[in-house]
Amino acid sequence: MAQTIAVLSQKGGTGKTTTVRTLTDVLRRIDVKTLAVDLDPQGNLSDYFDLPPDSDPTIADVLSGTSTAAEAIHQDTIPASLNLAEAELMLGGKMGREMTLRRALGKVSEDYEVILIDCPPSLGLLTVNALVAADYALVTAEAQYFALQGVEQAMEVIELARESLNDELSLLGVLMNLADMRTVHSREARASLQERFGEKVLDTAVRGSIAYAESAERAVSILDHRPDLGADYLAVAAEILERLPGMASARDRLAKLL
Repeated sequence: MAQTIAVLSQKGGTGKTTTVRTLTDVLRRIDVKTLAVDLDPQGNLSDYFDLPPDSDPTIADVLSGTSTAAEAIHQDTIPASLNLAEAELMLGGKMGREMTLRRALGKVSEDYEVILIDCPPSLGLLTVNALVAADYALVTAEAQYFALQGVEQAMEVIELARESLNDELSLLGVLMNLADMRTVHSREARASLQERFGEKVLDTAVRGSIAYAESAERAVSILDHRPDLGADYLAVAAEILERLPGMASARDRLAKLL
């Protein structure tokens, strides 16, 4: 049975999709069978994995009930398209709408060890679906002044999902992205997060760089495009595997890459 992680942020531009793409890549390189689910209508994760733009079916078809999750898997990824925005509107009038993704992924969960869900850059119905389907939530935050406010808003949605829809949901951690820890601004943003959330804030802060946009444009992992920056995500993956139960062998395999 897969351990499912919803990766979310209150807004765009926090490195959320890059986090899902790179963590997926790291896990696959150490032979952890990983399914990536693109739940963002922008479809950036699908682009990162260089899936054809006309890939069909997509997560929109899964949510609308015209396809199963198994049928929508392309190269261990369930892609998204702009049709997902229409599917979200359709879900709004559906009974049990918050459970739709959970039911769909439950049918493929046995085939994977980890499922990573890239949530949209908002805290609406699609994100709620992801949190109901997930065992864990990973919140990404940009290293800037309003980081604490954004994370607290995400926490409110996580708590709502846990209290009313998924009492087994846990916070896996808070990841600071786009950080330049040489600056006072980034250090203060990190300090405010640590003061509020303590050990839930990951020790690793991912550095910001134009190289991430370059690697995305070329559909090449940052691990290959800029291994020095990719090392940040190797460290993030090590922390996440440490927090997940039953992943000791994966941690050992990852240690050989560090």
